[in-house]
Amino acid sequence: MRRVLGLVLTGLGAFFLALALLMRFYLPGQVIKFPLNEYLVIAVSGHDLSYFSAKQLKVVTGVNAKATTTVEGDVAAGSSSTAVWNSFTAVEDLTNSQPIEYVNQRSAFNRRTGAIVDCCGAFVAISDQPTIKGHQSGLAYAWPFNSQKQTYQVFDTTLAKPEPFRYDGTATVDGLSTYKYVEHIVNRQFGTETLPGQLAGYPGLPEVTLPEYVTETNTFWIDPVTGQPVNVVENRTLALENISGQTKLILYKGVLSGTPQNVKTNVGIANSAHFKISLVDFIGPLVGLILGVVLLVVGVALILGKRDTEEFAYESDEPVGSTT
Repeated sequence: MRRVLGLVLTGLGAFFLALALLMRFYLPGQVIKFPLNEYLVIAVSGHDLSYFSAKQLKVVTGVNAKATTTVEGDVAAGSSSTAVWNSFTAVEDLTNSQPIEYVNQRSAFNRRTGAIVDCCGAFVAISDQPTIKGHQSGLAYAWPFNSQKQTYQVFDTTLAKPEPFRYDGTATVDGLSTYKYVEHIVNRQFGTETLPGQLAGYPGLPEVTLPEYVTETNTFWIDPVTGQPVNVVENRTLALENISGQTKLILYKGVLSGTPQNVKTNVGIANSAHFKISLVDFIGPLVGLILGVVLLVVGVALILGKRDTEEFAYESDEPVGSTT
């Protein structure tokens, strides 16, 4: 009976050791991924913004604004390796209760690295501008799991191309250790805008077409474990300039940053993900290793102990000698 129990425990020990190795070296790559069914609401706000109001046909200044981004995964379009997320960002003038801008984005990306995959009807649509289909690259919605202290190329929806986000040190956000990445764009042309000449300072022309430029400094605080942004500050200026480089009309100017409640929510999501990842990546393998070693030791001890007992019993039955 002891030998049978020992064999069973030894087999269980080997099983748990194999399971520990599986959980440590194989399972994380299969289960630690960006979800297909993501649903997330991100809010940023700012004060003293300026923008050109198409409704009022003038630049409105000193307004409070809020941008709300809703991200939702397209489960049917995704796969084991690729996620497809749709996002809609609405920027609203809270002071005058009117819209400022919207951005609609659809991107497919690798569920481990966050790198954009060219498929699945990707597009970017910004307010009244033509929809840009396909042609996305870089990172989409998040940084990779286990983000590094390096520069990452991130898709910029305004420029419709990837731009470098440079690592700029560490920072603690609401108790969570994060990596800080910064994108810096200076007066880059990305399109043109046609409008009445009088609005652009050309009263003698019925309409003019001027190049549109962007200057922006976008700062992201990323949880390096999950690659998820926990806070953001967007400092952006959109302006129309003439051929001499003179600013003729400010289309948008302001700073938006994560609301305290949204930052708190993001940090909570990150902390919850840390625990789940540690279960797969560390706690699970460690428990399996300990159980495996203990069961192996006990099982082998039972097997060897039974053998020793049998040998002792066999030797005790042998005659030890005779007397005359």
